[in-house]
Amino acid sequence: MAHSILERVFKLSENQTNVRTEILAGFTTFLTMCYIVIVNPAILSITGMDFGAVFVATCISAAIGCFIMGFLANYPIALAPGMGLNAYFTFSVVKGMGVSWQIALAAVFVSGVIFILFSFFKIREMLVNALPMSLKMAIAAGIGLFLALIALKGSGVVIASEATLLKMNNLYEIKDGIKTPNLPVIFALLGFFMMVSLDYFRVRGAMIISILLITVLAAMCGLTQFDGVVSAVPSLTPTMMQLDFNGLFSGSMIAVIFVFFLVDLFDSTGTLVGVAHRAGLLDNNGHLPRLKKVLFADSTAIVTGALLGTSSTTPYVESASGVAAGGRTGLTAITVGVLMLACLWFSPLAKAVPAFATAPALLYIGVQMLRSATEIDWHDMTEAAPAFITIAGMPFTYSIADGIALGFISYAAIKLCCGRRKDVPPMVWLVAVCWLAKFWFLGA
Repeated sequence: MAHSILERVFKLSENQTNVRTEILAGFTTFLTMCYIVIVNPAILSITGMDFGAVFVATCISAAIGCFIMGFLANYPIALAPGMGLNAYFTFSVVKGMGVSWQIALAAVFVSGVIFILFSFFKIREMLVNALPMSLKMAIAAGIGLFLALIALKGSGVVIASEATLLKMNNLYEIKDGIKTPNLPVIFALLGFFMMVSLDYFRVRGAMIISILLITVLAAMCGLTQFDGVVSAVPSLTPTMMQLDFNGLFSGSMIAVIFVFFLVDLFDSTGTLVGVAHRAGLLDNNGHLPRLKKVLFADSTAIVTGALLGTSSTTPYVESASGVAAGGRTGLTAITVGVLMLACLWFSPLAKAVPAFATAPALLYIGVQMLRSATEIDWHDMTEAAPAFITIAGMPFTYSIADGIALGFISYAAIKLCCGRRKDVPPMVWLVAVCWLAKFWFLGA
């Protein structure tokens, strides 16, 4: 009975999948993104927000976004408060400009309302569908490199260097004059090799198996621990409905709203295009079916998150890990949403999976998403050059949004310089000009 209901709601057979695969994919996505339930409150609490309340807001806003995405749009794309946007909220707006976190939340809320209006009037849909195919493929490939950098940096395989910006970390550590294995780095590499090997032999759940095995090894070596199983759910009262609209519409705060809107627009658009392409969800014209419903889920999650007490909620690029594990329908997103709610009571379990255990999954996704670059016309330099700048821009600026911005600007500029301005859709011209204005007046 339950299976037939799920079949009708999510059209599993039509999408060549089944309940087991979808739940497995949802669990995979959750494991690669569950760090946000710890990291997001840690960052936002710097503003003075209550850690426990933000923790609850993070879990609930992510779950609501996933449920809307799953039931309404039927896509395997999970949502949660976005990394980068929470840093901008904390360090640029609250700490940098000296405004209260209550006003900053109001700015997030307004940007979400604008998103809903844009989605209702199909402006966002027009933007996504107007993207040239070369930029769409470059976005997917660029996200792959961005994921790879996040994975290598988060696992400690790559570390900072004053001389060269980045460098390879050692496989050993020196403690008390004794050379000992650098276990996080070794385990991260081991997890990646294991993941590739298992997938090569078509072992179902290769990512989950690798993540769990590395977590077990880490626990055996004392690198992670289980701090209990069940914990009380913190109160949401300190942040819920605490928005302050007084002084929000001054010149500086209007700019903040614009940045929230612009950055989330391109972060979410880039993620949607990249993940959808990896899942084979784009149609023959490179368009995403049911896009209006997808964008509505994204927009609603932003508004809901602001009301609960967290920065902008956005589609997660880690959804690609669930797609790679076989996720093709909204049941994958629903599974993530349920697990996010489970974190309210079982947060110690989410903390137990170390970053170096999930990093191999992101690295492997990067390998798969980079395949999109093969579909770019590298013989036409007016297509290849903007695509390359888009791909390189994401990891080197450490921003999906900035990489996409550079792609739009370079696409319009190069086509214009080469006498092929008619190849540029009007929406691309508009976006390129908006990004130039943003960079000039507001900076990067």
